[in-house]
Amino acid sequence: MRVPLSWLRDYAPVPENATAEDVLATLVKVGLEEEDIHRPTDELSGPIVVGQVLTMEPETHSNGKTVNWCTVRVVPEGQEQTLTGKGIDPSGVQGIICGAHNFTVGDKVVVTLPGAVLPGDFKISARKTYGHTSAGMIASVRELGIGEDHDGILVLSTLGLDPELGSDAMELLGLYDSAAEINVTPDRGYGFSLRGVAREYCHATRSPFTDPVAELAPAVPAANDAGFPVTLADDAPIHGRPGCTRFVARVVEGVDPSAPTPPWLSSRLRLAGIRSLSLPVDISNYVMLEYGNPIHNYDLDTLRGGITVRRAQQGEKLTTLDDKTRELDPEDLLITDESGPIGMAGVMGGATTEVSDSTTRILVEAARFDEISIARTARRHRLPSEASKRFERGVDPQVAPVAAQRVVDLLVELAGGTDSGAVTDVDRTVALETIELPAGYTEARVGVDYSPETIEHSLREIGAEVIETADGWTVTPPTWRPDLSDKEDLVEEIARLDGYDKIPDRLPVAPPGRGFTRWQAARRRVANSLAAAGLTEVLSYPFVSQDENDLWGSTEAGVTVTSVKLANPISEAKPLLRVSILPGLLEVLKRNHSRGFRDLALFESGHVFLPEGYTPDTRPIPPLGQRPSEAELARLNTTIPDQPRKLAAVFTGNDVAAGPWVTPRRLDWQDALDTATLAAAVLGVELTVTQGQHQAFHPGRTAVLSTADGAVIGVAGELHPKLVAAHNLPERTCVMELDLSALIEREIPSVVAEAISGYPAATQDVALVVDGDLPAAQLLATVESGAGDLLESASVFDVYSGTGVAEGKKSVAIAMRFRASDRTLTADEATEARNAAVAAAESAHGAQLRS
Repeated sequence: MRVPLSWLRDYAPVPENATAEDVLATLVKVGLEEEDIHRPTDELSGPIVVGQVLTMEPETHSNGKTVNWCTVRVVPEGQEQTLTGKGIDPSGVQGIICGAHNFTVGDKVVVTLPGAVLPGDFKISARKTYGHTSAGMIASVRELGIGEDHDGILVLSTLGLDPELGSDAMELLGLYDSAAEINVTPDRGYGFSLRGVAREYCHATRSPFTDPVAELAPAVPAANDAGFPVTLADDAPIHGRPGCTRFVARVVEGVDPSAPTPPWLSSRLRLAGIRSLSLPVDISNYVMLEYGNPIHNYDLDTLRGGITVRRAQQGEKLTTLDDKTRELDPEDLLITDESGPIGMAGVMGGATTEVSDSTTRILVEAARFDEISIARTARRHRLPSEASKRFERGVDPQVAPVAAQRVVDLLVELAGGTDSGAVTDVDRTVALETIELPAGYTEARVGVDYSPETIEHSLREIGAEVIETADGWTVTPPTWRPDLSDKEDLVEEIARLDGYDKIPDRLPVAPPGRGFTRWQAARRRVANSLAAAGLTEVLSYPFVSQDENDLWGSTEAGVTVTSVKLANPISEAKPLLRVSILPGLLEVLKRNHSRGFRDLALFESGHVFLPEGYTPDTRPIPPLGQRPSEAELARLNTTIPDQPRKLAAVFTGNDVAAGPWVTPRRLDWQDALDTATLAAAVLGVELTVTQGQHQAFHPGRTAVLSTADGAVIGVAGELHPKLVAAHNLPERTCVMELDLSALIEREIPSVVAEAISGYPAATQDVALVVDGDLPAAQLLATVESGAGDLLESASVFDVYSGTGVAEGKKSVAIAMRFRASDRTLTADEATEARNAAVAAAESAHGAQLRS
């Protein structure tokens, strides 16, 4: 909200010498946020004066352009020029070349004399051009920075002005004024008006505030039978809230369509960031900025019958003031007459009833529309407007009749109109609910010992009605503060007005707690372990395409995976929620790889969204601003898909950077498998690794990961070469993904460490020849079970196939470590245990000792 200082002084005691910076510093004291400063004199400086064209001689030059050689008087006749400077003629008559043709001899114009500076750092000086010395410039509104019109120069009579020659044109056009811009937060809708900002300024300076609405209210006539017919017919209110609760209409006749907008009004609008269009439109915008209630004017002669405020019907269309035809939604609140829609309520009017340069009869509308309706319509049609941003933050329902009266008064005063006396006021507003503020509540929340007098004074300052009770106060918020809905809001207002600087600085004492939950601690242990192992944790977006969910959500190709679809996706290319973390994680890998990072080991832990067993609820969501009932919460919970947490990792490049005496090792499927095993081991869970198949993985380098109870909880290995090529991934990319929720469910709460034996271990190695398709892990498990209790550990250290091993067979070398807790094992005991393991392998898999 831009606040011109001259305008603010109409309603608040702003010192004449106060700058925009001073005003912002004052408003910050009461919690408003400073945004910017707008000061025309930062880009514009004089001498810029009023002149009168004495002569005007058209000259056509060799380039085909016709210019006017003019003499312009810039001081009253008979007086000498008091301004000095190079190029300023002491006689008071300047010779000026002008390319515009929209003026005649005798017109009073704005003259920028040598030494002036125009926006864009355009310096005015006397210079030779078209065979003459042009000492100055006759300015257009665009050159002065006060408008966009550049077709011709500014003729002051078109603004209804007849100033004295030589007078300061910058003062005449309000260019010495400045504006302080504040950021209006969603809960401070009243800040979108001079009325609201002036009230805050008075709060900050402890000055009395005179409400302009209260001053004008006694002059507002009551509704009468001559009023224009208006019907409120909202048969589909959103969350039970009617779209319109007040509609005031007034009729002004005999308006002069050619009446100009006075410079004082247009300059204030310009500083407030609104372009001057025509006097009726400018007046409506002026009152909107002044009182905060958007106004809409209709050309009364174009209306067909009375006005009805209703919801749109399916298939209806409306051409708005920006000349765009819009498809209307049944939720849109409309202003209609007998011809159909004529305006999008609270957002933008229709083109058919627009006030034009031939309008003489005007219907003035001042209404109060519902915040939710207006916000949804504005966003649905991507049509933010000055009106919508006020309505969606809440407009004072009691200001509408006063705002309409203000528009009528200005149309009568400035446009020569006549008040017809017809008054319509359809009022369906309801009183705001009272709030109970217990004694001592404010002090306990803020930490400041407020006296009862301070509390009452602060609440009355914001316009609230305060009644003292035995237990505190009963407070009725003012109609312009719909954001005050509970006692916490009142506490904030008291603290704000009394001064945030009075609130002491105290570090809060952390409440006692029990630390992390079991699930939180488990997740952190896993993440910390992977980070300690050299992996980097990242986060990726959970939004994916159907093809990505089909690829990672099913082991077999051609299966369409059921997915959760977003109602408002960031990108239509990725409208679904993920069923696997890997699509997003691989995007992170690709992005980093494309930027030169070749050695990557990344992991992510996050939720996936599995829609099996849930049905989306198409019923409307509960209304905002209030806690849903227990039944509503239960219903909402049943519509939420299952969201287990998964853990995934990706690998490419080398394990270390190359360097002196360092030989890098290429990361491969074994690293992916080891990472999965590490994550499980941190939780005390052993994984069973078996050869498997997955459409996204290399056919011979895919490991399926299971737990002791047979539950498949993950996969690890190398990605399929075709997939790598199709998605432009680094060659030999390896990945793993685990169901972390399933792992945590199987976590062993406490692990009892075994006593360390003081006796030496006996090591026996064995090489077994088995079928080539037998997984080494399966063979190892058989060996471990057959070796007996003396076996301490067993591990595969070599797998060989080739010369010396039969076709279709492979040799698996296993190192076995034996130890007893109470004695030193003999060689015979270790050999016996080894032979038992070999026998078990021979029985189960047909294994033979390699000779």
